[in-house]
Amino acid sequence: MSNAPRRTALDALHRSLGATMTDFAGWDMPLRYGSERDEHHAVRTRAGLFDLSHMGEITVTGPEAAALLDYALVGNIGSVGTGRARYTMICREDGGILDDLIVYRLGETEYMVVANAGNAQIVLDAITERSAGFDAEVRDDRDAYALIAVQGPESPGILKSVTDADLDGLKYYAGLPGTVAGVPALIARTGYTGEDGFELFVAPEHAEALWQALTEAGRDAGLVPCGLSCRDTLRLEAGMPLYGHELTTALTPFDAGLGRVVKFDKAGDFVGREALAAAAERAESRPPRKLVGLIAQGRRVPRAGYPVVAGGEVIGEVTSGAPSPTLGKPLAIAYVDAAHSAPGTEGVGVDIRGAQEPYDVVALPFYKRRK
Repeated sequence: MSNAPRRTALDALHRSLGATMTDFAGWDMPLRYGSERDEHHAVRTRAGLFDLSHMGEITVTGPEAAALLDYALVGNIGSVGTGRARYTMICREDGGILDDLIVYRLGETEYMVVANAGNAQIVLDAITERSAGFDAEVRDDRDAYALIAVQGPESPGILKSVTDADLDGLKYYAGLPGTVAGVPALIARTGYTGEDGFELFVAPEHAEALWQALTEAGRDAGLVPCGLSCRDTLRLEAGMPLYGHELTTALTPFDAGLGRVVKFDKAGDFVGREALAAAAERAESRPPRKLVGLIAQGRRVPRAGYPVVAGGEVIGEVTSGAPSPTLGKPLAIAYVDAAHSAPGTEGVGVDIRGAQEPYDVVALPFYKRRK
């Protein structure tokens, strides 16, 4: 079996644009095209174009599709209206997070589950296994879609110029079928940057034409192609969790401060219910480490795994860290003991190669767009 990384339908185009490519979850993906700082600022102030075709699409159809997803995932999927989407998670029996997901309800009995690239096979296998006894079909649609995102304050105007779909009526976390630049697409108002924006699911053979049409449409608005590097700093500023960093199988949604996605009030059983109920109780009586934001007082950049310290003791661990182009300072997301988690807590630092660098504790997110 070949270990060569997979390539998206836009691979040749990225190379023609001079992208620096990197292996990400078994895919060859663009890391940056030029300056990641410029790409980051473009998304915050104008618009950026991303290839996200490495994400994993799984279609679930049939009379009991909703019942299967309610059993397989922690959210109440049966209550999602047609044309809407929901952020949710899939957990193990012990409550550990297998992945965080977005589920789109495409029709009365049709759903699309979008998993992270590195977990797509795990999620597919888990839902398939959990489908036993349900009148529903689970289909691996990873090769059926390319995914292009246009993100940033100029993105609605850019997209409007190439589609007659009702974008004004499209709410956040909703999706509608439409035609974009002559290409059939599922248009979703979702994203991972903290900005307004859209994700366009299209057939791989249409990806290049759509990318070129959006590039052309966004030229005067300052749209630029963007790689994974600025996607990471954008989601970090927006306080959005990344699987493998803020979310792992060692943590339950309650440990991650995302207990709200677990719906105990839905009908029927679901995988992990018992363990998650116990985790919810534990979190009530003895709060676990809390996810907080840390802003550097100095210039040194924290990285995942660095210890967070106070009074000579280790009180937590950095899960993500990077320089913030928007704030102009290094930032970190970290799990810290509840006693040190309040914004403004004094005396907190990050141990960076033996030196304790001072950090300010703040509430997440670091950045919120103006509505």
